[in-house]
Amino acid sequence: MSGPASVPVMDEQLTAAPLVPWELVVWDDPVNLMSYVARIFRTYFGYPQETATRLMLAVHNDGHAVVATGPRETMEVHAQAMHGFGLWATVREAGE
Repeated sequence: MSGPASVPVMDEQLTAAPLVPWELVVWDDPVNLMSYVARIFRTYFGYPQETATRLMLAVHNDGHAVVATGPRETMEVHAQAMHGFGLWATVREAGE
């Protein structure tokens, strides 16, 4: 009968990967009224009228806008909520 196996000792330090922010992108569509999009931004995200209007105009004029930034899971929840409101939204890694 042999003794217990020895476990090698690792001298490596483990570090967590840095948290990379993710973005919620809302895309322009030919269906939703601009006033409706601004209202969703106000009511869902709690943005003031000026911010909601600025983001809505970016969606309309530029074809898309980053409307929120944060952890991936949170942005995915927001994207699902936007889909529930009939908006086209995607999640991407910040800086893409």
